[in-house]
Amino acid sequence: MVELFKAHLDKFVSITDAEFSEIISFFEVRSVRKKENLLEEGQICKEHFFVLKGILRKFYMNEKGSEQTTEFAIENWWMTDNMAYEHQLQTEFYIQAVEKTELLVITQKNQELLLSQFPQLERYFRFVYQRAYAAAQMRIKYIFSFAKDEFYFQLLKKHPEFVQRVPQYLIASFLGFTPEYLSEIRKKNLS
Repeated sequence: MVELFKAHLDKFVSITDAEFSEIISFFEVRSVRKKENLLEEGQICKEHFFVLKGILRKFYMNEKGSEQTTEFAIENWWMTDNMAYEHQLQTEFYIQAVEKTELLVITQKNQELLLSQFPQLERYFRFVYQRAYAAAQMRIKYIFSFAKDEFYFQLLKKHPEFVQRVPQYLIASFLGFTPEYLSEIRKKNLS
């Protein structure tokens, strides 16, 4: 399964098989159950997760006591609470497996050691963070540019396989809908 990570790295930087063997030693391979929390509000964020297989979501509890999903990570995507991870702070988020998930996990300390030993990975992580930032910018644009139903149809159009894999109540949470409202939108579209 770790060969998926090697293939992902190869898209951004050139590393040998021998270097990869050293690089992978900085990581822990972890399997998590569906709905298992990897991080909970109030914990110090010490880990960064790379999805080999499965889906993670990041969410917080809003003022009404409802879960508000802010982000998903599927295969070849990274997830953490970036601010809390970088500064070793308590998080305000939860990170949870949406389905049975296989991960590579690196601690902040190990990531610093990895980058000092393999400086070319600074380039890799720069691309990772740039893409994550770009995705966050697009989400904000969609929130302000589209009516709620259009936001859902944009997601469906651009990522149909993702919408099929993720339970509808989590899609609703991500879009800022109630599950009932999403159900109404879907029914209107089928009519």
